[in-house]
Amino acid sequence: MAKTVKSADLDFNTIKARLKDYFKSKSEFSSYDFDGAGLDNLLDVLAYNTHLNALTANFSINESFLTTSQLRSSMVSHAQGLGYTIRSRKSSKAALNLSLNLSGVVNRPATIRLSKDTTFSSSVDNTSFTFRTLEEYVAKDDGTGSYVFKTESGSDEIPVYEGTRKRKTFIAGEKNERQLYVIPDETIDRTTATVNVYDTSTSQSFISYVPLEEAIQINADTTVFSIAEVPNGFYEINFGDGTSFGKSPEPGEKIVVDYISTKGPLANDATLFIPTADITINGVDYSLITVTAVESSGGADKQTIESIRQLAPIAFASQKRLVTSLDYKAMIETNFPQVRDASVWSGDQNVPIDYGAVYMSLNFEPGISSAVQQSVKDAITTNYTNNLAVMSMTPKFVDPVYVFLECNIQFDFDPALTGNTLAQTEENIYQYIVKYFNTNLNTFDRVFRKSNMLTEIDALDASILSTTVDLKVQMRQDVTIGIENVFDLSFPCKIATPDDVFYRVQSTTFSYFTGGSNIIAQVKNRLNSTVLQIVDLDGVVLLDNCGQYSADDGTISISNLNPARVTGGVDFLKFAVTPQNENTVRPLRNYILTLDRSESSSTAKPDRQTTSLEVIL
Repeated sequence: MAKTVKSADLDFNTIKARLKDYFKSKSEFSSYDFDGAGLDNLLDVLAYNTHLNALTANFSINESFLTTSQLRSSMVSHAQGLGYTIRSRKSSKAALNLSLNLSGVVNRPATIRLSKDTTFSSSVDNTSFTFRTLEEYVAKDDGTGSYVFKTESGSDEIPVYEGTRKRKTFIAGEKNERQLYVIPDETIDRTTATVNVYDTSTSQSFISYVPLEEAIQINADTTVFSIAEVPNGFYEINFGDGTSFGKSPEPGEKIVVDYISTKGPLANDATLFIPTADITINGVDYSLITVTAVESSGGADKQTIESIRQLAPIAFASQKRLVTSLDYKAMIETNFPQVRDASVWSGDQNVPIDYGAVYMSLNFEPGISSAVQQSVKDAITTNYTNNLAVMSMTPKFVDPVYVFLECNIQFDFDPALTGNTLAQTEENIYQYIVKYFNTNLNTFDRVFRKSNMLTEIDALDASILSTTVDLKVQMRQDVTIGIENVFDLSFPCKIATPDDVFYRVQSTTFSYFTGGSNIIAQVKNRLNSTVLQIVDLDGVVLLDNCGQYSADDGTISISNLNPARVTGGVDFLKFAVTPQNENTVRPLRNYILTLDRSESSSTAKPDRQTTSLEVIL
């Protein structure tokens, strides 16, 4: 019998049952009917109070740690303790070629200045947005009256950012008190904030403070500021202590903070930009000629709590330097919202080995144009790797390689255990496979484990009795019509050894010219051999040797493939192989596992689980 109340469970009914066990163990309550007595109401109150206190304690302890926090306010507090800067909402950015044509204009100036905050209107999905310049730009007369605005580095691609210019003013307080300079705006793009400190509230002269991350050397006179999200979702401006870690504004000085309030990702993919005002030269208005160099991209919402949970410890370990692959990964994913995921590896892990290099592969969000992708790579090199990486390391970018899995599911189906038809269950399983890949794969460093997927499929419905999968690993190769194609494919797995019944390598079909006619054919390995052949759909050999495959290396080498046409209206061939280990496919480096929906299926086999013979009289 229970002598103490044991209540480690948070469930209300369990707590109440244990309270009953405790009371029943006491002689004075041994004859009570707890379910019918008035004591049952008291037990409800006790159980509810215990349940509530247990939940409160559980939530409080969870919120005390980075790995278990669920509230954004807790996550922000933990990340700040690690010195991690959380990404704010980010303004969408575009690049424009801006020019003026003043040919024939008398007394035209030698240079023309495009003022800061020159605005442009654009729209995405019938929603209007305003883009603006954040700096002043200068154009010079080329001698013919043509003026092209350029950046300080000489580029003719002028960056413009979506958002509204806002300003917040503070008066500095006493230094011996904790000063809070909070911007009550959750839409701020913290990277656009500028801070100027004036001597008095009416003074016109000011000192500009620079962001802390841009400071090279900090002492008592360095004018730096930091801006970070606080637990209530707003943003706080902080200055140095005035002694060793930067200058602090003097009491009574005016602090003016200018920033961009942005709508984030809504302004991405804008392609047409129209100046909202003309430029006046000698009293005459002229239209600014605008050509879109790079469409808008990079707009993003605040960093998610799951992203903070993953990247804050990595950034803390890196201490703003690029040495390990995790340092690069955290830098890329924190600063470039266009990148969904990144994979980084050193040259000694590359194939072929390339000492002194660091390889980066970026998995961009859908719809990111090639121009934007290149601008992201350029920014990574210019702003980060050139300044923070080890000097002897050369950064190199490689594109992701998509490896497609063909999953053909077969399952035993008992219609008596469900209200769904056989066809509905087949469709439900197929859609679940698609969902499974979207959730668990389709990005770097995600391993496919057959048992995990089949376990989840078996749990979908009681009518699914047992499940198997015929798995193929597939890669795609662009081919050129009318010439002999030579190429190699390297799979992220070993290929099954040759068999006398089953083919280990098989391609999709193409038209092959031989004997004066075009014949539908495909590449298969010769049975019991690693030699690859071109055969027709009846298995007749059209070309005895067009290459070979290496089982242990997981490679296919094509030395002589001359297709007349690729069937299916595409310009590539699919090469599917049977892996040696069908239970696990583990991608390396820049491989991404995804599902080939067109080559995957779900097929049911009726099984009514009859265990007795029916007697017919």
